[in-house]
Amino acid sequence: MIDIHCHILAEVDDGPKSWDVAQGMCRIAVADGIEHIVATPHANERYHYDRHYLAGLVHYLRRQVGSAPKLSLGCDFHFSYDNLQDALEAPGRYTIEGSNYLLVELSNYSVPVQLDECFTRLRERGVTAVITHPERNPILQHTPERILQWVELGCAVQVTASALTGAWGDGVRSTAKWLLEHDAVHVLASDAHDSVYRTPVLSAGRTVAAELCGQDIARALVDDNPLAIISGKPLPYFPEPVRKSSG
Repeated sequence: MIDIHCHILAEVDDGPKSWDVAQGMCRIAVADGIEHIVATPHANERYHYDRHYLAGLVHYLRRQVGSAPKLSLGCDFHFSYDNLQDALEAPGRYTIEGSNYLLVELSNYSVPVQLDECFTRLRERGVTAVITHPERNPILQHTPERILQWVELGCAVQVTASALTGAWGDGVRSTAKWLLEHDAVHVLASDAHDSVYRTPVLSAGRTVAAELCGQDIARALVDDNPLAIISGKPLPYFPEPVRKSSG
């Protein structure tokens, strides 16, 4: 399995507070069957994102843990006007290393009406937005049809693996299942922050996804699609989202 969204670097954001914890997270991931982790520090008003500095930290962690798991650098990119302008000017500053995929986190407090246009502008720059954990967004929980529109624009959707197991509550789990049932989930990721409460584990979410959608799709969400993302290739599993009632 491959985890494309994980706060594995110590002392850079609200992730692990020490390198010992970061190494412990790597051990948890390997024990769960995760072979590759994309380190995704926040880029928002609170946390400055310095790509060169963070690349050095990935190299440092790689020296500590050895060859397992493999590590690369991405970004938990908070969608704001200033960030968008910077990403349009220099996409490689924020995309997952060696690819054209950008993890995009939307605000819990407002979802701009011009978001469709913003995603289109990124596409014109060759960047595919991967919308992170929309099932946890309180606005989108009430308007999940908007997510289907963004998928139709070419965006991918990443759901938190532990959302499917109920770790975030029934409302979040219900939205995650709704997205799966409407063929609007392309990746499961851990969005891990520590070694106790928000851990780098994908297997439990994969099991739930398999029960809901079958083994082939579950494998695509944690293996085939993440592999395509870190390789900068088109997603092998990218169905048309299903427009149907939620029942």
